[in-house]
Amino acid sequence: MLQKVNVVVFDFDGTLSASDSNYEFGKYCFKHSIRPWFFLPMIFVAQIGKILNPDGIWWRQTMRRFLTENMVKELSGNLIAEHKQRRFGWAKDQVAKERKNGNKVVLISASTNYMIPKLVSDMKFDAVLTSQMEQSKPWKYKFLCWGNNKVIALDNWAKENKYIPNVVRAYSDSKSDLPIMEIAKEQVWIDKRTGLRK
Repeated sequence: MLQKVNVVVFDFDGTLSASDSNYEFGKYCFKHSIRPWFFLPMIFVAQIGKILNPDGIWWRQTMRRFLTENMVKELSGNLIAEHKQRRFGWAKDQVAKERKNGNKVVLISASTNYMIPKLVSDMKFDAVLTSQMEQSKPWKYKFLCWGNNKVIALDNWAKENKYIPNVVRAYSDSKSDLPIMEIAKEQVWIDKRTGLRK
């Protein structure tokens, strides 16, 4: 039997944290490995692809094409420790408050499955839904959790748990999250520069 549950949805990058985890990991890789530097021409081409097709997957994968499974294993841990310090001060308390009020708290992020779960491991989300990357090719998407796909990710999670989700509130900093924000009864827009509510 399906159970109706109240759900509060949080974005991560720019909403709970001051900087983008994908971008920060890319910078970290450039600082600690020579491999990314050989991919600069490809990255410049991907930037053009981003301008021409902001919703596309090709340019996202191309910008990460330098990543290897070993790089993720060796470099992501150190960055995660640093990146946790960039989380907005209210974030953990707000997640706890929403749970205390009886809501299921779900993080839905376009960032990757090898970064986000570790970045929020201390925050006690009921679910952490992210972009799914191929393990042996961590630059390649199995599922891009962005835009309308965030709604799909939430629906899939609800079906797996036999829930009927009632999204009472959603937190985001970006218009790309409009599909998930529009199904929420309350929309909380965050200024990604300050962490304050807009």
